[in-house]
Amino acid sequence: MTALRRLGSNLPLLVGGLIVVAILFIAIFHPWLSPYGPEQMDMRNRLALPSAAHWLGTDNFGRDLWTRLAHGAAISLSIALGSVAVAAAIGTLIGLVCGYHGGWLDLILMRIVDLFLGFPALILAMALVAVLGPGAVNVAIALVAVFWTEFARVVRAAVMAERQRDYVRSALALGASDARVILVHILPNTLGPIVVLATLAIGTAIVAESGLSFLGFGVQPPAPTWGWTLAYGMRFLRSDPWLCTVAGLAIMITVLGFNLLGDGLRDLLDPRGMTRRGEGATPAAGPDSSSGRAS
Repeated sequence: MTALRRLGSNLPLLVGGLIVVAILFIAIFHPWLSPYGPEQMDMRNRLALPSAAHWLGTDNFGRDLWTRLAHGAAISLSIALGSVAVAAAIGTLIGLVCGYHGGWLDLILMRIVDLFLGFPALILAMALVAVLGPGAVNVAIALVAVFWTEFARVVRAAVMAERQRDYVRSALALGASDARVILVHILPNTLGPIVVLATLAIGTAIVAESGLSFLGFGVQPPAPTWGWTLAYGMRFLRSDPWLCTVAGLAIMITVLGFNLLGDGLRDLLDPRGMTRRGEGATPAAGPDSSSGRAS
C-alpha cells in the first residue's frame, strides 16, 4: 500500500508515463493508424488545413501530416532507444570496471571521458556524422559516442560508493570473486541511477536526432523524420505555420514525457530526495547532474 500511495502521488511519473506509452503506441502501430501512406500525394489537397480527413492538415505535396509524424515517431524513437541502450551498456561496463578496480585503467578511461565531455553534444554528433555520412545507423553510432561517457561517469561514482559498503566487504571475505561481487552485488544496487539517466538520455537523444535531421546531417528525405518535417515546414512559416508547428509540438511533447518519466523515477527510486523536496530543501543531485558536458 505504501508503494502504491507513493506511485499515486508521483504526478511526474504518471503524466510522463502516459505520454511515453501514447508515443510508443503511435510508433509501434503507425501503419494501422492512418489510411494514407507517408509518401502518398494528393495535389488537389495541398496545404490543406486540419480537418476530419486530415487531422493535422497536409504539406505542399498533399501528404498527410499526421501519417508522416506517426512514421517519424517510429524513426526517432528507434534511433533514440537503440543508441541509448548501446551507450548504457558500454558506459555501464566501463563504469563498473573503473569504479571497482581504479588504478591506471581508471585514470586513462576517465581522461578519455573528459575529452568527450569537453565538446558540446550536438557539435560532436555533427562531426561524427559528417565523417561517417548521413543515415539512421550512422546517426545512432554518433549518439552512442555522445552518451556513453555520461553513463560511465555515473556508474563509476555509484560503484565507488557501493564498494565501501559492508555487504561488499563481507562477500569478499567469504571468498566471492570480483566478477561475482560486481555482477551479483554491486550492479543491482546501481540500476536505479542507470535507469533514470537512460530515461532522461532518451529525450536528449530525440532532440539530437531531430537537430541533426533539421540541419541536414541526419536521416535523409524522403524519410519523414521529425527534424526534416520541421526544417521543411520552416519554408512555409509565414503562409502555413502549422507545418512546422505540429512537428515542433511532437518533439516537445515526446521529450517532455521522457523527462517527466525520468524525474518521476528518480523520486520513486530515491524517496529521500522526494522527502527533501517536500520539505523545501535543496534536492539531492540526480544522476543527470553529474555530467560535465559543455552546453
